[in-house]
Amino acid sequence: MTTLIPILGDQLSHDLASLRDVARADAVVLMMEVAEEATYVRHHKRKIALILSAMRHFADELRVAGWTVDYVRLDDPANTGSFTGEVARAADRHRAQAIRIVEPGEWRVKTAIDGWSKQVGVPVDVLGDDRFVCGILEFQTWAQARSTLVMEFFYREMRRKTGLLMTADGAPEGGKWNLDAENRAPPKRGASYPEPMTFTPDPITSEVMELVAERFGGHFGRLDQFALPVTATQARLALGHFIDTALPDFGTYQDAMVTGEDWLYHSWLSPALNLGLLTPLEVASAAAEAYAAGDVPLNAAEGFIRQIIGWREYVRGYYWLEMPGVASVNGLDATRALPEFYWTGETDMLCVSEAVRNTRDNAYAHHIQRLMVLGNFAMLAGVRPQDVADWFLVVYADAYEWVELPNVIAMSQHADGGRLATKPYAAGGAYIDRMSDHCAKCRYRVKLKTGPDACPFNALYWDFLARHERRFRGNRRMANMYGNWDRMKPEQREAYRVSAAAFLDTLEPASPGWAR
Repeated sequence: MTTLIPILGDQLSHDLASLRDVARADAVVLMMEVAEEATYVRHHKRKIALILSAMRHFADELRVAGWTVDYVRLDDPANTGSFTGEVARAADRHRAQAIRIVEPGEWRVKTAIDGWSKQVGVPVDVLGDDRFVCGILEFQTWAQARSTLVMEFFYREMRRKTGLLMTADGAPEGGKWNLDAENRAPPKRGASYPEPMTFTPDPITSEVMELVAERFGGHFGRLDQFALPVTATQARLALGHFIDTALPDFGTYQDAMVTGEDWLYHSWLSPALNLGLLTPLEVASAAAEAYAAGDVPLNAAEGFIRQIIGWREYVRGYYWLEMPGVASVNGLDATRALPEFYWTGETDMLCVSEAVRNTRDNAYAHHIQRLMVLGNFAMLAGVRPQDVADWFLVVYADAYEWVELPNVIAMSQHADGGRLATKPYAAGGAYIDRMSDHCAKCRYRVKLKTGPDACPFNALYWDFLARHERRFRGNRRMANMYGNWDRMKPEQREAYRVSAAAFLDTLEPASPGWAR
């Protein structure tokens, strides 16, 4: 009896559930490079190269480990271009009597897999993805017991479950669960920042880069200077490098932004983590061990671990709890098209142009650039949340819908009506000025509130609050904001509204078909 084991491009883990408890002599691993996955949105060239290179390296590792691997390349003339088509062909080639696969990370792939048994004529066993700390059913059980979803309470459960940064008597290390208040320092003047570990492309990666340049050369982003880890061995080296060189200062300065500095103290491990080259528990455990050894302060270890076993696991649970409806929500009735400068970076707002440049060059921007610059601007300007989500899915190497969609639709755009976040992540120019050196170098003047030379974030912020006053005035977390609005003279309020409208009239919409 031959069992066909399809492994998807974000399941590159040797301890994958579908590879356990099955005789290798009776199994064929199927790996598929299909055009549909590279083009359902026009992914950043670097992201496509990363996934294809990591897949080819993983297939070679499986062969060395004794697995029979049927690998379908993108340029195979017989390639049907879809997972379903390739599974059907492989089942016929190998006369498979069973299909065994780990649950996918995205809803659209799940709907395809749900139809395989009928279409292919072979029973399909879909296994849970236990690489995550929290299973989908476990999260749903947690959510159903609560009237509101609060990440902090979920995070505490994950700390208890894993034992990370917990004392022997079950208390959080240091007496506090969350040290976020210690993780908001602006950048230091004259600081030097460590670079992530880089890897020179080997022949496999070089071949993939040539393929991507030929097939997807019109996609967004730079492909040259590709240096991401493409194997688990490389990813673990990159993890160790981050722990040693950057994690000690990551906590304190994780929200800072510096012109020309793309990484600061951030790890850039998320592409490897989301591919499966690293697991969340090994990444979080490495940080906890560094704290236990006295190599990093508690606020750094806790802040990093919270992102991995707290927020990352939380948004995955939220995604599967709320799909498919959350993909189309528009709770703020936003209708503006995505501005063209999200693609070109051609704007006088230095914070935005820097974030877009980093995104174009590296398929990367750190979380504050994504949330408080790019996401914040789109929400204040009233951009359609689905346009924003499509853009984020296209441009980042770590973007898969399960992690990207909740972060954009629900968190940065507040389009789900507050199901995930209790208030919108809205801010004016003062926040960007406090957390970066951008404003001192920008054409716009952050201290000016209105007019053509004022930072656009200032007027857009107050215009946003005015537009959505009926929605947010009763939100206790926004009471101070509306208190400030109430104390303004009518002519000042009007000046904000007029200034915001004048700026928005200058925005050029992105060309049609930019994402799909």
